[in-house]
Amino acid sequence: MIRDDLPTTLVAWMDSLADCTRLRLLRLLERAEMGVAEMTEVLQLPQSTVSRHLKLLSERGWITSRGKGTANLYAMRVSSLPPAMRRLWPLVREQTEGWATARHDQLRLGRRLADRRRGARAFFARSASHWDHMRREMFGDAFGDIVLRGLLQRTLAVADLACGTGVVAAALAPHVNRVVGVDQSAAMLRAAARRLSESHNVELRQGELENLPLADASCDAALLVLALAYVSEPSIALREAARIVKPAGRIVVLDLLLHNRDDFRRRMGQQHNGFETNELRTLLTAANLNVDYCAPLPPEPSAKGPALLLACGVVQKGAHRQPRSRSDAGVLKERMT
Repeated sequence: MIRDDLPTTLVAWMDSLADCTRLRLLRLLERAEMGVAEMTEVLQLPQSTVSRHLKLLSERGWITSRGKGTANLYAMRVSSLPPAMRRLWPLVREQTEGWATARHDQLRLGRRLADRRRGARAFFARSASHWDHMRREMFGDAFGDIVLRGLLQRTLAVADLACGTGVVAAALAPHVNRVVGVDQSAAMLRAAARRLSESHNVELRQGELENLPLADASCDAALLVLALAYVSEPSIALREAARIVKPAGRIVVLDLLLHNRDDFRRRMGQQHNGFETNELRTLLTAANLNVDYCAPLPPEPSAKGPALLLACGVVQKGAHRQPRSRSDAGVLKERMT
């Protein structure tokens, strides 16, 4: 059958890109999920203008949205676009790379994302003393054992990313060769250091998930336990995790299944209301991981928080690795000796 709707579809795609404001929006939303208020701040445009262009981009399939409290959050998931749109967008991005307006947008976006990270750091600084009780109350205790089953071999060097107070690292240490715990919060690391004072094969480092203070392919496996919901850009955190794990090494992710409990998200200081199974699969695949498991876990009877989602992925052999944006020198380290 001959189709006569293809030119119409192509013209609609091209028309949706034939506007500078919409191009600016797509460049932002490819990098971060944002609300209208944040976009008006970054783009320095009226809310009515931003909303009008978002409506058109949504209708044409370039962006998705989800509710968060009384507001909507928007994102451009390139890996979820139809194949033809996925091929078109890199050309558009390349042609706008040297655009001065876009460079200014990226600078303001960087400031906004830095503000988000400062909010997460403040939350963990306040919560370090009672974090273990809070996590146990919300999620129970069994998930730690479930995560470890996906990893354990005596010879492994394992990265515990967003290690918090060191609960998982303490459980791992007797069963593997080496554990490196990374967390952005100095308060959490101090609590972890106290817990792990007798574990001589554990090293703690301060750093962000989006820019890990670890060398390429320096670990056999990595854990991200209740971590991604706190990160403004989960895709970057997963790419970093894949960067530090050797080819064919495993990455295990445990996080929240998507929920609508905005009060819970605020109480826990999280940036996201969890993840859908297909969304997490897409994020893992985009980070050059072969996903061999991704499914919700049955909630523990005593747990008061949302259900959890467990995923395991394997780093692809020959996966392209991005060069480090900065050296490991000068990164704060706390060694357990």
